[in-house]
Amino acid sequence: MTMRTVTFKGTPVTLVGRALKIDAAAPNFRLTSGSLEEVRLGNFKGKTKVITSFPSIDTPVCDLQVKEFNKRAAGLSRDAVIIGVSKDLPFAQKRFCESFDINDITLLSDYKTSSFGINYGLLIKEMNLLARSITILDKNDIIRYIQIVPELATPPDYRAALTELDLILKSQAAKTPSGDGVMLAPKEKADKLAAMHSGWQLVEDKKIEKEFKFKDFIEAKYFLDLISVIAEEEGHHPSMTLAYNKLKVTLTTHAAGGLTENDFIMAGHIDSLGMG
Repeated sequence: MTMRTVTFKGTPVTLVGRALKIDAAAPNFRLTSGSLEEVRLGNFKGKTKVITSFPSIDTPVCDLQVKEFNKRAAGLSRDAVIIGVSKDLPFAQKRFCESFDINDITLLSDYKTSSFGINYGLLIKEMNLLARSITILDKNDIIRYIQIVPELATPPDYRAALTELDLILKSQAAKTPSGDGVMLAPKEKADKLAAMHSGWQLVEDKKIEKEFKFKDFIEAKYFLDLISVIAEEEGHHPSMTLAYNKLKVTLTTHAAGGLTENDFIMAGHIDSLGMG
């Protein structure tokens, strides 16, 4: 799979994490507020969410991005909330908000585990910072808009994002997520699902396995860490065996005693990382 990239002052940098799609259910995340409290997607339940990410609050373009969204947030419907996310420490974000009277946008930090960056496919591998982006989720937590700015040193297209937000708020037909996939997958269906996921092998009709190979131990361990963060938010518990530059991932649903559709969904998430 082709690696996803953006540029920083013309130099390509790599984005790692899940490759999200419009109309899919939004992943959860674990972020930290200025008061050091954990904040998750569920904290904004029932709201249309504009999530804007940026590399660092201490750069001019990011500074402007937060201030611009704060200004525009004042005129938004009460049904919408704007969330700013970066890997700046919560203390820095809090100081910035207090210094510039940022009261209409919620700033949150992804400094602990890169949960947001990995689950939303916005973590810059070479810099361990977040790409500049705007993602809009409707009130049912369905992804309705994605804008990843191709050059980190340039601002996002505010007008395009806010025009889309207006359309989403006016829409009466919000899509809902698919079922929870708790039921065991019959063997015939499991065979078909396994065939749809390249490299995954059906084992004893109860689990699927795939081995990923990397150039060295560091790359293999990095991939293991990415999977761990995604699995945590998905409530999945894969078995992973790391042997130098090889990582074997085994998926099954222990609570159900075998394979469920959730295992194949998790396999898709892992494959979407585009590594190995």
